[in-house]
Amino acid sequence: MSESYVFYQGKVVKEDEVKISVRSKAFNYGLGVFEGIRAYWDEENEQLYGFKMKEHYKRLKQSAKTVNLNFDLTIDQLIQGTVELLKKNNCRQTTYIRPIVYNDAPDISPALDKPDVKVVIYTQPLNKYAGKPELSVGVTSWRRLTDNQLPPRTKATAAYLNSALAALETKQAGFDEAIFLTDANHVCEGSGENVFLYKKGKLITPPPSDNILEGITRDLVMKLAKEELGIEVVERSVARTELYAADEVFFSGTAMEVTPIVAVDHRTVGTGHEGELCKKIKELFFDITIGRNPKYADSCTPVYEESKAF
Repeated sequence: MSESYVFYQGKVVKEDEVKISVRSKAFNYGLGVFEGIRAYWDEENEQLYGFKMKEHYKRLKQSAKTVNLNFDLTIDQLIQGTVELLKKNNCRQTTYIRPIVYNDAPDISPALDKPDVKVVIYTQPLNKYAGKPELSVGVTSWRRLTDNQLPPRTKATAAYLNSALAALETKQAGFDEAIFLTDANHVCEGSGENVFLYKKGKLITPPPSDNILEGITRDLVMKLAKEELGIEVVERSVARTELYAADEVFFSGTAMEVTPIVAVDHRTVGTGHEGELCKKIKELFFDITIGRNPKYADSCTPVYEESKAF
């Protein structure tokens, strides 16, 4: 088996050289923030494209600032380090990139006032996260954490116990994924994805004030709908039953990409199959990920030296 490398504290090293103590606050209390980034492999041009890396690392820096896990690496240094890491791991397939910023201090208190901040990035192959082309979802009894509890927009590692509990409950009930409601009973998001519904010619999605992660794929979906397809996009609070009556419902996210939801709480959505709007957005999205749309070329960071696409 070939050696695996990670980016750790500003340089690429062998993965087995990085150790995290059982006393680390990241392990004991989940004191960390992270990102999920994809790099898409273009078989035709034998090129790997880091997708929306600048936006992801900007959000990582914002998350770290919010929870007082500040670090000195710049966005450009993080991008450069990630490209170096992808090359070192000889990634020649669609790859998931996981940067984590964490408090590695060994003392017993869950304090963030004097953190020992570490930054690590690892990679792993990832094709289709959802596991199937169309999903059935259930509304979970668990509520999404609020901004004054553990702000979802920070992508804090500790917050994902909330997601895990919701996903466990709905999967044990026979669904593929969960949808959270807020304390006000508004639709929030999935366990790790933003949600959209299409009704009466409008694309609707919950607003940031309903405790969602302000997703980077979400932003792109809204832009594609408005600028490429001429669809009105509305950010507003959404009632649970609106999902049942929608013409289409779909998820968006870095791991989930753009994936249709064909049933909610055992109610069929639309025709019970992927809708035309979701299909069009998916086609636009995947063309962008491998550099086939010059208008969005700045979304892609080519990893290898030679590329026919640019």
